[in-house]
Amino acid sequence: MKKFLPEGTLINSAENSYYLQKKETLLQAMRQDLTLEGHAKSCTSEHDLIVDLPFGKGIIPRCEGAVGIAEGTTRDIALLSRVNKAVCFKVTQIREEKGEVVCLLSRRAAQEECLREYIRLLSPGDVIPAKVTHLEPFGCFVDIGCGIVSLIPIDSISISRISHPSDRFFNGQDIFAVVKEISADRVCLSHKELLGSWEQNASLFKTGETVGGIIRSVEEYGVFVELSPNLAGLAEPQENIRIGQSASVYIKALIPDKMKVKLIIVDVFDSPSFPTKLHYFITSGHITSWDYSTKTAQKRIFTSFE
Repeated sequence: MKKFLPEGTLINSAENSYYLQKKETLLQAMRQDLTLEGHAKSCTSEHDLIVDLPFGKGIIPRCEGAVGIAEGTTRDIALLSRVNKAVCFKVTQIREEKGEVVCLLSRRAAQEECLREYIRLLSPGDVIPAKVTHLEPFGCFVDIGCGIVSLIPIDSISISRISHPSDRFFNGQDIFAVVKEISADRVCLSHKELLGSWEQNASLFKTGETVGGIIRSVEEYGVFVELSPNLAGLAEPQENIRIGQSASVYIKALIPDKMKVKLIIVDVFDSPSFPTKLHYFITSGHITSWDYSTKTAQKRIFTSFE
């Protein structure tokens, strides 16, 4: 079965390099209707993308730059933002102009195939690879195949609350996501279900350990410290503590019945801000439901994909 991956995944592969090396091999790719990737070095005033080729010039005409450009449902910023990045394409024509090999390419055709043979066949609960494209206060946009973008809302990123998606992700990051909803024109994703239940995350820690964490919330009754993206604990109130600071904390107790972690803050300090490394418990396949809660807890945190 043909794989459809986020844009930029293929560009350094041996197969991609083989077909881009000369006119004859690119002609093979055209005859086989392959999707390749190249480096978009510029965008003309007419919004045609110019692609670097070892033996000539590649051109993705504006109307072939993305699904929806010709119809006006996709804005031209989708083309301008590809400059100096990888772009996927199918080869539609190879010709010579004034002694130079010129190749006409279509990113739209690659996206249409991806939509037809992959994205429109997805179902809620399918776990897929994705690549972070940009971050907004309300969520994280990711490429789910051939430059086609979907959204992970901020409240679906992790159980531990964050103030901005940049607290969890960075642009260009390869992640996994799970399909939550599908409508006629979009796919909505979630992420927190892949990061494990309370018990799975709590099993990574032991009472009596001192570990690192991040201050996520400061309340009158205590300080919430994230130990992992799906696990936070509560420490007693302290002065001069700010959200986003790093901390070292002593684990006083892990309480499955209440899904709580009691902590004692050992030290709090400023450090360079960087997303916590993601530990996935699920990276492929299909899930019908997900239960974060322990069996004895009264509070239920549950997702159904059916």
